[in-house]
Amino acid sequence: MSNTLTIKRNKTIIKTVLACFFVCIFNAAHAQGNPEGNSRPPRKEQDSVSNTRNAKKEQEKKANITEYQIISVENDTTYVDTTLTIKKEYKFNYLRKDNFGLMPFANLGQTYNSLTYNFQNTNLMPGFGATARHFNYWEIEDINYYRVPTPLTELFFKTAFEQGQLVDSFITINTSPQFNFSIAYKGLRSLGKYQNALTSTGNFRFTSNYQSKDKRYNARGHIVTQDLMNQENGGLEDTSVTNFTNGDEEFIDRSILEVNFENAESILVGKRFHLEHDYKLIQKDSLSKNEIKIGHIMSFEDKYFQYDQSSSETSFFGESFVSSDIKDRNTLENFYNKVYVNYSNNLIGDLQFNVSNNNYNYGYNKVIVLDNTTITNRLKGNVYSVGGKYKKQYKGFELDGEFGLNVAGDFDGNFIKAKATFNLNEEIAASASINHSSQAPKYNTLLHQSSYKNYNWQNSFNNIETQQLAFNLKYKQLANITVDLNTITDYVYFKQDNNITDTEQAIKPYQNNSTITYLRAKLENEIKFGKFALNNTILYQNVQDNNNTLNVPELTTRNTLYFSSHMFKKALFMQTGLTLNYFTKYYMNAYNPVLSEFYVQNTQKYGDFPRLDFFINAKIRQTRLFLKAEHFNSSFTGYNYFSAPNNPYRDFIVRFGIVWNFFK
Repeated sequence: MSNTLTIKRNKTIIKTVLACFFVCIFNAAHAQGNPEGNSRPPRKEQDSVSNTRNAKKEQEKKANITEYQIISVENDTTYVDTTLTIKKEYKFNYLRKDNFGLMPFANLGQTYNSLTYNFQNTNLMPGFGATARHFNYWEIEDINYYRVPTPLTELFFKTAFEQGQLVDSFITINTSPQFNFSIAYKGLRSLGKYQNALTSTGNFRFTSNYQSKDKRYNARGHIVTQDLMNQENGGLEDTSVTNFTNGDEEFIDRSILEVNFENAESILVGKRFHLEHDYKLIQKDSLSKNEIKIGHIMSFEDKYFQYDQSSSETSFFGESFVSSDIKDRNTLENFYNKVYVNYSNNLIGDLQFNVSNNNYNYGYNKVIVLDNTTITNRLKGNVYSVGGKYKKQYKGFELDGEFGLNVAGDFDGNFIKAKATFNLNEEIAASASINHSSQAPKYNTLLHQSSYKNYNWQNSFNNIETQQLAFNLKYKQLANITVDLNTITDYVYFKQDNNITDTEQAIKPYQNNSTITYLRAKLENEIKFGKFALNNTILYQNVQDNNNTLNVPELTTRNTLYFSSHMFKKALFMQTGLTLNYFTKYYMNAYNPVLSEFYVQNTQKYGDFPRLDFFINAKIRQTRLFLKAEHFNSSFTGYNYFSAPNNPYRDFIVRFGIVWNFFK
């Protein structure tokens, strides 16, 4: 009976929202098709010669869309894309990128459980830690630079979960053909459906890009400040999990369900100043086929993660040094410098040699003595590295190589990466790559301090050794196949302390000294028939791990059947369809808020539930409208959907949003 009432209510909501959405679309399309409206009298027409001349002048003034350039950190250049495709549907989310392989938590801005892992690595230094809070943290490789003929603005809006919204505003301007800057801010506030689940995040980005008139000197840099705050509740109590899975009508209001605690929050704060510039001592021209370039990269980043709790939860996390006002805070300051020389020749290709330095300072403001063991407060020092790059293109063949090696300092590390790509023609491309990496584990596995006694340690782990062999074959939109085989030795992971048998969470890092073999095979394709299309992404994974420390679902799939068509005399382009997301049962990692890390559990499997979304998207000029009924099957396929143990996934909800580009 309760399921029937819920289904009827959901259908009513869907019908109401769809009706409003179609009315908005019709009115917008009608206005676009007749900009001046019907109330104005027709203007007196000019002579045909004058009209033709004005039209030609206006056409000459308009900039081509390909002139609005987006430049990645690797100097790959694309341009602004205002089309409406199924990929835009996949990217219309909090991260603003395709999140296939990630399982979102209930509230927008919370973390994601990883359903797959990529072990390709070119880092020589340990990661900060608190990885669960880093999904929306903008790294250096996430920042783009721009070059535009006229000012470009993009506005993004999407509804959230109760009393909030997600917005992202961006503007970029070329003050001259040589200098560009951009300013952007993404902000979120969402109350959430469950108790003590408020999220509030902000990402500010400023970039600049300069090239001298003779094109010898190039400089670009960015400033990024970020604060990502989540209230923490430890997930549902066990009795509330039972009430949730039973689907009782009285608990459909999720705020009634009891959580483990309501007095904690965590925040990740970071700021980064980044500059990279180069000068061409010898520049290629019609007389010279050689180019010599010297460059310098400098980056300073200061970040911290803090867990606050008004009173200790000894029954949940174990004994604490203090009974109230818990403030666990770890910080990292990293100053990076790199200088390089790049030689380019039409015959040899591009060859680079570089040297770099990392000055790091990670830790806490106190020393802890626990069980007659002193836990230090700081890991700090300098690491010096050397490296190189090579790139060569010849007809349809391309070769890329890169290596790095720490030669001095407290952290050993090295990597080598090579990739060969062959483009048979415009429709078929194939590539093969190999990657070896040796990197120290994350800082928070080496050193951690907390008010909770179970969360204090200082370790000397071996480097994590990874090897990856990957292949890719792409043929138009019909098939994009990627296969990679990974071996991981001395893998570091979190799990429950082996020496504690109580129900309290006592999560610690461990090292798996055996070798893990991890295979992934991914197929992406799209089949079109008329105005209909079926887009598929299928991922198969197989792990050989005697200790069960790397757990992933064997099969993960996303399938979208959709319809596309122009309407209202091509004033509007619409896409509507149905998306299925599914993954098989597996030992899903659990979430720990003190560390902001996921940890391994091998007691209960989760998965094997479908998630069905219905969407209607529309494009009017440079405006894209998005409407989605998310997880509309939640009330009739069983309440067994979880993002992590004791953390349910989202119920049915209707959300909408817009992306609007302005070209002045």
